[in-house]
Amino acid sequence: MSKTLYKVTFLNAGKVYELYARQVASGALWGFTEIRELVFDLGDGVVIDPTEERLRNEFGNTRALHLPIQSIVRIEEVERKSQSAIRDAATGEKVVTPFPMPAKPPR
Repeated sequence: MSKTLYKVTFLNAGKVYELYARQVASGALWGFTEIRELVFDLGDGVVIDPTEERLRNEFGNTRALHLPIQSIVRIEEVERKSQSAIRDAATGEKVVTPFPMPAKPPR
């Protein structure tokens, strides 16, 4: 039997984050929701999703994420994980991290 999976959508610094987690509960800190066991793609394939990589770098070592209640947009119980996302809060468009390009050579 597989464990329950939650999709947590919340506001952070003008962006809407979508993360997946195995545990969601009212936190011990009053007014906060506790998110534990964050789920990320393992990245075994050739194609690397830059958004997933950015989320893993930011939250990969997090044991518990304590989110203020007012920052949470939605918590959904889902069957399977889809692509995590970071969206602009105003437009709803995905925030794409540009591929690093080498600097222009001096003339």
